[in-house]
Amino acid sequence: MVAITGVLAARAHRRLDATYGFYILGGRVIGCRSRLATKLIPCRLIILVNVKRVITMNSLSIRRVTVAGAGVLGAQIAFQAAVHGFSLFVYDINDGALEAGRRRLEGLKAAYDGNGIASPDQTAAALARTTLSTSLSDALADADLLIEAVPERLDIKQAFYTQLQAVAPVKTIFASNSSTMVPSQLAAYTGRPERFLHLHFAAPVWQHNVAEIMAHPNTNPAVFEALIAFSRQMGMMPIPLNKEQPGYVLNALLVPFLLAALQLLVDGVADYQTIDKTWMIAKDAKSGPFGSIDQIGITTAYNITRNMAEQNKGSGAARVAAYLKEHFVDTGKLGVDAGQGFYIYPNPAYLAPGFLT
Repeated sequence: MVAITGVLAARAHRRLDATYGFYILGGRVIGCRSRLATKLIPCRLIILVNVKRVITMNSLSIRRVTVAGAGVLGAQIAFQAAVHGFSLFVYDINDGALEAGRRRLEGLKAAYDGNGIASPDQTAAALARTTLSTSLSDALADADLLIEAVPERLDIKQAFYTQLQAVAPVKTIFASNSSTMVPSQLAAYTGRPERFLHLHFAAPVWQHNVAEIMAHPNTNPAVFEALIAFSRQMGMMPIPLNKEQPGYVLNALLVPFLLAALQLLVDGVADYQTIDKTWMIAKDAKSGPFGSIDQIGITTAYNITRNMAEQNKGSGAARVAAYLKEHFVDTGKLGVDAGQGFYIYPNPAYLAPGFLT
């Protein structure tokens, strides 16, 4: 039996398909009736998209994955999937962005090798399975899954999905790694809302290995289950959400925490090192909020606070966004990946002996 929820859990015994005669009762498929059958017979594992379409679990096998966006998190997602045997295409808009992505992937190989996450042979094979391209149509050829990791701006994501739907194969599942948006904000732009949902990762992916999966009301349940299975196969702990929630579980907790730290800084309450020291000592943490912001990437923090400011005029987020833009985004101090954010890398002060004394 297959549980059917939401809009698919129609009236009990409602006939959903004229050819196959699927019936549900209490939200579950209870049987099938072919045109020649005179009674209900057991169904194979089939989940309904809507009254006109049927998708089987077998049709959702994921082997070829495209990641759109070769930034910090996009590169990490791609390499983690490649290490676990998936064929990868990484797409970005120009050669400069792809070259930066290539360097990130090579750096990830060194990180995986050096920390014993995978053997040098495994990471070499992962790089060999990964192709980079500035051609969206080439990157999507025969793709089973597209993971979107473009900048956290609604207008950019909407424009990207409008472009994407014109060149992607019909079979391709679309998944957004958006940090703060919900699928309903983007589904109408995908051209395939039943095959669209969110799949959210946290950096560094291999260490903070959760994958949050969030559907919208019209996501096919089989697609949701396929992404849970895919997450496990790429070495992640799936975190399926029961409903849409801005920020998922992780960022619903994390973003207010980081925003509070930034507001303390912008308001002049304390400097960033004092705020980090307070948190690290009081909570026995390895880093504070500003070390975390550097890891996430200051561009992402800026885009999130900018979006929050646009949605809530006059909020403290506007002052934080302006501060990040002036002191970090405009000066190229974008966090760990750039070599400098609040701290200087690869040896940030918060890891130095004596920082907490």
